[in-house]
Order: sequence, then structure tokens, then C-alpha cells
Amino acid sequence: MTELLPAARDSLTRDGAARLGRLLSSDECAALRALYDQPDRFRSRVVMARHGFGQGEYQYFANPLPEIVARLRETLYAALVSVANDWAARVGEATYPPTLIEFTARCHAAGQTRPTPLLLRYRTGDYNCLHQDLYGAISFPIQVVIALSDPADYDGGAFVLVEQRPRRQSRAEVFSLAQGEALAFAVRDRPVQGTRGPYRVQMKHGVATVTRGERLTLGIIFHDAL
Repeated sequence: MTELLPAARDSLTRDGAARLGRLLSSDECAALRALYDQPDRFRSRVVMARHGFGQGEYQYFANPLPEIVARLRETLYAALVSVANDWAARVGEATYPPTLIEFTARCHAAGQTRPTPLLLRYRTGDYNCLHQDLYGAISFPIQVVIALSDPADYDGGAFVLVEQRPRRQSRAEVFSLAQGEALAFAVRDRPVQGTRGPYRVQMKHGVATVTRGERLTLGIIFHDAL
């Protein structure tokens, strides 16, 4: 993916999320799922229940990232950075550099040197509470999740995105993804045009309870962690 389709750009701007289509083949999904049981490919493993995050677990990849993950991270950043810069301009924030290499250098200069792409695994009864993936002062405002499991292999487990507008009730969107399909969504907030100018609405995401089977996803986060 080298650039967003107009419909995806409009959806991100309007709703804070956009389907990006199928970015991985079934074989590529299977190869990534198989990595989950190779601990030497990861820098850390998180069991959600130990931290009150939900149920299930995830692992952050170590450097060097698998080639396919590194390529996705680089190309998706390039496709999304213009939207990120539109958002930043609307609320008077600093813009983002055009390439992931330059943005990663900015993270590292701030002490954020640990890679953040991850694999998440949910089994029957697992879920992920609403949260934001922030790991330091530097962040990119959009991230991507890609479904690695065939929807026939599990029930439940929908991706949930919640928008919290000031002085209004929250609004939830629920997404079920095909195998290999990607969804881009806001990390922390996004700008909305109000009667007195643009303002930020807070965004959180999570995963509904898996009621049968096993669900694995790939998370592509562009900012590194402290």
C-alpha cells in the first residue's frame, strides 16, 4: 500500500477508523501466527489478566522485526502520514516526517527505542479492555490491526472502537475483519470540527469476548516505546 484510497481517507477523518482491505494472504497470515510460539522473536510477553487489561496475551516483537512486519510498518506509515499531518495542522500541533525512518529517529532521540509491533492471541473467554497504546511522549496518531485468523475459527472477538466526545455520550463502532484484512484507527484522539473550531475527541479500542476458538491479530504501532 503506497497511498490511501479517498474512501479510506474520508472514513478516517469522519469516524477515526478505516478499512484498508486485505493486505496479507492466507499463507502470510499462517506464517505470522506460527511466530507466536517462537519466543526468541519477541522482546516481551504480556499476560493481560496480571495487569487488569483483560484476558488473553500479547507479545512485542524484538528487533530486527520480521521482514513482512517491517515492510508493512514502513509502507503503512507512508500511506497514513498525510492524514496524520492533516489532523496535526487542524489542532496546531507539530507535523510528522514523511518517512518511518525519520519518525523512528525522533522516537529514539526521546528515549523511545523499543519496537512496538506485536502479535495478540485470544482464546475462548478472552477479551481486551478499552485502552490507548501510548508508550512515551512521542506518538503517531494512527495505528493498524490486521486479522491473522480465519473468522470461521472463532466466534465473538469483534474489534471495538469507542469515541468519547466532550459533554456527550460515548459512541461505539464494532468491526469484524476478514483474514488478512487491515483496519486503521486513531490511537488517542482525532480532531472534529465544532462551531468554534476544531476540538479533540478521545478514542479507545478493545476486543469483545471470544466465545469459541482462537483469534490472533498483528498490531502495527508506529511509535516506539520507552
